[in-house]
Amino acid sequence: MPIENPTLRHIVNDPTLSFAQKARALSLEAENSLTYPPIDDETRAALDARVICDMYEGHAPYKPRYVLPDYEVVLKNGSEWLELPAPQTLDEAINTLMIAYHHVPSVTAMPVFIGHLDKLLLPFCDGVADEALYQKIKLFWRYLDRVLPDAFMHANIGPTDNRVARAILRVDAELKQIAPNLTFFYDPEISGDDILRLVAENITKCSKPHIANHPLHQQVFGERGYGIVSCYNALPVCGGASTLTRVNLAAVAEQSESMDDFLTNKLPHYVDLNFRLAEARIDYLFNQSGFFDSFLVTEGWIDETRFTAMFGIFAMAEAVNVLQEKAGAAGRYGYDPDANAIGHQISRQLERLVGERKLKNAWQGRAMLHSQAGLSTDTGLTPGVRIPYGTEPDPVSHIRALAPHHRHYASGISEILTLDETVKANPDAVVDLCKGAFAMGFREFTANVGGNDLVRVTGYMIRLSDIEKFNAEVGSRTNTTALGAEAADCTSILKRKPRVVANELLAGTNQ
Repeated sequence: MPIENPTLRHIVNDPTLSFAQKARALSLEAENSLTYPPIDDETRAALDARVICDMYEGHAPYKPRYVLPDYEVVLKNGSEWLELPAPQTLDEAINTLMIAYHHVPSVTAMPVFIGHLDKLLLPFCDGVADEALYQKIKLFWRYLDRVLPDAFMHANIGPTDNRVARAILRVDAELKQIAPNLTFFYDPEISGDDILRLVAENITKCSKPHIANHPLHQQVFGERGYGIVSCYNALPVCGGASTLTRVNLAAVAEQSESMDDFLTNKLPHYVDLNFRLAEARIDYLFNQSGFFDSFLVTEGWIDETRFTAMFGIFAMAEAVNVLQEKAGAAGRYGYDPDANAIGHQISRQLERLVGERKLKNAWQGRAMLHSQAGLSTDTGLTPGVRIPYGTEPDPVSHIRALAPHHRHYASGISEILTLDETVKANPDAVVDLCKGAFAMGFREFTANVGGNDLVRVTGYMIRLSDIEKFNAEVGSRTNTTALGAEAADCTSILKRKPRVVANELLAGTNQ
C-alpha cells in the first residue's frame, strides 16, 4: 500500500482553497517531487541556508519565470495554433487577447504581462464612441480580475495621452480591483501634465498605477521596447526572465568582518554562487524542458534570445545596519548620510560584479540587476533597497536617500511612498513628488494612500477587506490574498507610516 503524502491530503481537503487554487498547489507539489537541477555542494549549502534563494520557483524549470509576448504579432497575424484569425474590430481584438492570455505561462501559472493595452487597442477604436469604449474596457477589466485573479498580472499604458489610456484609468479607479496591476509610462516630452494629473488622481483613489520613468527605461531596452510586469519588473518585450535568483545581503553582512571584507571577499563569493544557481536553472529551461519548441516561438510571440536572468538582492537596509554596527557607527540606513552612502557603494559594487559576469542563454549575454521585492516569509528583512517599514522619513528625505540606488537596477527597483489621505484633496502634490523623484533619478514612482482599501504589498495589490475575510478562514477567490495576509503577519507591511506631503518639502524636490 503506498505511503500517503500528508501535504497533498491537506491541500485536497483545505476548505479555504478554491478548486483552481487546489489544482495549482498540487501541481507545485508534483514538480517539487522531482530532482533539483544539478548544482555543486557549495551552491547547495548556500541555497539551503537561504543566503542565496531560488524564489521557490520549483525543482523543474519547465517555463520561464516571466514571459512578455509581443501581442502586436498576435493582433496582426492571429494564431494558426489557436485557430484565430487576425482581428478586425475592437471586440475581436479584445477577444483575441483574452484567448491569448490563457496560453502565456509564468511562475504564477497566469500571465504577468498583458501588454501595452492602449498601443494594442487604439488601432481598433476608429468609429467607437468614448462611452462605448469605456463600457468595453469595463467588461474587459472585470473579466481579467474574475478569470485571472492574480495581482501579479500587469498592464501597461502610456506614454501618450489617448482615449484607451483614459478609459482604463477611469475603469480602474471605479472598480478598484487587485488585478490587473498597472503602470503608466511617463515621458515629459510626450505625456503632458493633463494625463499625469489624472494618473495622480487615480493613485489617491486606488493606489494605482505605478508611474515609470520611460526615458530612463528606454535607454536600457532600446527600440524593441520593454514591459513592466508582475510587481515592477522591467524586462524585454518579446522575451522575459528565465529565472530570478537572489542574494540575502543581510546574511552576507553577518558573515563579514568589515565593510572591506564584505565588498572584496564575501559579496563576490555569494554573487558567484547565485550565478551558479541561475546557470543551473537556465540550462534546464533551455536544454531539457522543451519550452522554446512551442508555438509561442514559431509564431513570433516570443524570441528566446530576448530572455534575461534577473539577479536579485534584498535586505540592503539590514546589511548596512549590520556593517555599521561592526564598524562601531551609530547611523542607520534611510536617515544617516554615511549609512546611506554605504548602501550606494554596495549597489555600485553589485552592478560591477553582475555586469562583469557573462551568462549563457541570456539577453545581451548578461544578467540584469534587480532590487527584489521580497517574499511574504522574509521576517525581519526589508525588500530590495527599501527603508524598513515604520521607520520611513518624510517623503522628500525618503526619495533623496534612495535615488542614487536607482541607476544600478535596470530590471526593476521600487519604493512605496505611503502618503497621508489628506493628499486626496491635493493630487497635484503627487504630481510634484513624482516629477521631483524622476528628476533625482528614480526609475519608478509608487504610492499607497492612507484610507484606501486597495494597498500595495511589495508591488502587487491586496484589499484590506479581503485580508480580513481570509483571516476569518473564509478563503479568497484571488490567488494573492494569501500572500498578502502572510506578508502582513511576517513582514509588518501594514506598519508603513502614512506621511503628509508638505509644500515646503516639495519645494526642494527639484534641487
